[in-house]
Amino acid sequence: MPAPREIDDLPYAEYLEPFDGRLEPERRHDTAHFDGTGFEDADCGGAVFTECAFTSVGFTGGRADRARFNDVWLHTVRWVGTELAETEWLDTETVSGVFAGVEMFGARLRRATFHNCKFDSVNLRTAALREVRFTDCLLRDVDLGEAALTDVAFPGTVLEGVRLDRARLDRVDLRDAAVLGIASGYEALRGAVIGSAQLLELAPAFARVLGVTVRDRDR
Repeated sequence: MPAPREIDDLPYAEYLEPFDGRLEPERRHDTAHFDGTGFEDADCGGAVFTECAFTSVGFTGGRADRARFNDVWLHTVRWVGTELAETEWLDTETVSGVFAGVEMFGARLRRATFHNCKFDSVNLRTAALREVRFTDCLLRDVDLGEAALTDVAFPGTVLEGVRLDRARLDRVDLRDAAVLGIASGYEALRGAVIGSAQLLELAPAFARVLGVTVRDRDR
């Protein structure tokens, strides 16, 4: 399992320029380095970030809906209560990040990796995730209802209260998840791969979904 990159490992590291302005809607940012900055109620909806780096940055409230992150590296970035609906994440890497109370419905993530990140009460309904990897993360009360997951893996990740109602899973590997806590939408697991031990843990829930009564005969 590859280790997360450092900023100096980025192919565009030598071209990064410190960002000292303000975020604005629809603005394009190329090879910008956002470092040690707190953005409160910022509006950068529809902005485009290409070959950018974020380090020790905090977003509180505000909106970045429809923003596009292309080949972006993020380390220790906190998103708290921020609007991230319909955002696009392509070839991104997020390390030690926090997404809390974030609206990400309709987001599109492709070739995105998350290392040691925390997702708490995140709305990912109708999102599309393709070739996404969550490594050693925590997904708590994450709503993936009606989302489409393709080639997604969760090595070392804890899933708690994750909702999969009417989600579509294809080649989703859950075998290496540290904890597999599904709150609802067990029928969506038909497109996932799980381990035999996980199957035994989920058996009571599968029985409920299928309407099977499990009762041992009295001896």
